[in-house]
Amino acid sequence: MNILLWHVHGSWTTSFVQGKHRYLVPVNPARDEWGRGRARTFDWPETVEELPLNEIRDVDVAIAQRPGELDLIPPHVPVIYVEHNTPKGDVPNTRHPLADRDDLIIAHVTDFNDLFWDCGGTRTTVIEHGIVEPAARWTGELDRLAIVTNEPVRRGRVTGTDLYPRFAAVAPLDVFGMGVGGLRGVTAFEDPPQHLMHAEVARRRAYLHLCRWTSLGLSLIEAMQMGMPVLALATTEAIAAVPPDAGVLATRADTLVEAARRLLDEPDEAARLGARARQVALARYGLDRFLADWDRLLEEETCGSR
Repeated sequence: MNILLWHVHGSWTTSFVQGKHRYLVPVNPARDEWGRGRARTFDWPETVEELPLNEIRDVDVAIAQRPGELDLIPPHVPVIYVEHNTPKGDVPNTRHPLADRDDLIIAHVTDFNDLFWDCGGTRTTVIEHGIVEPAARWTGELDRLAIVTNEPVRRGRVTGTDLYPRFAAVAPLDVFGMGVGGLRGVTAFEDPPQHLMHAEVARRRAYLHLCRWTSLGLSLIEAMQMGMPVLALATTEAIAAVPPDAGVLATRADTLVEAARRLLDEPDEAARLGARARQVALARYGLDRFLADWDRLLEEETCGSR
């Protein structure tokens, strides 16, 4: 199939474009949010082609990720809308911007999102994340803690940025991602290439997932597949992704601080948790299952539109 999609979520798209299709990604001279084109810090196959939107032809299906994309999709092309985000506003009564439509289907990335968004009469489905298995493996030789996140300064409490000082008091805290340069009291690594970031994160003793309100961070799954012990707030989908024997989850931040201190003192326990985390994440969030689920949905939606 020829699939039109915008480069919105680099990590998710990296998995999605590993399939058997041709992926047409809009690009513009500014490479802004409406025309980023091919990724520069992720490894995408040659089947991903960047083209000006007005040169994209013969589209079989479109993957939309923002409401503003819908008016840019050619007429009569079936649309699957991927909802990456938890609802904002009057939770749990937030109406989805595409509620009560009969011309598309919303594919949520977690069951939590499907539960909390009010999509009205619009058809919905859930396709859980699947990732390209990182090449790096956890070693944990550095008595440091790692976080991967984007825009922690701007997003603040959403990403748990206010909790960073509690963990930095236990061990040096290294934060990787976009928009991390304004952080204080931590070591920031601004938007490194994914494979280099994985190699560095894997050297830290444990991975912290401190987002209060997010679908499910792909970086958390990546850390687990690398065999890292993870410490996470027990919010949104994290409680389904991390069973008790694969990490430490809590809604009490001090419980996670205490767990971080314990893993720093007891590397054998860290290794045990990390080994189980890897086993769980490979089984649940493998790339083959993800691509098979997407192929099934793509086939259903394109056949149904003919």
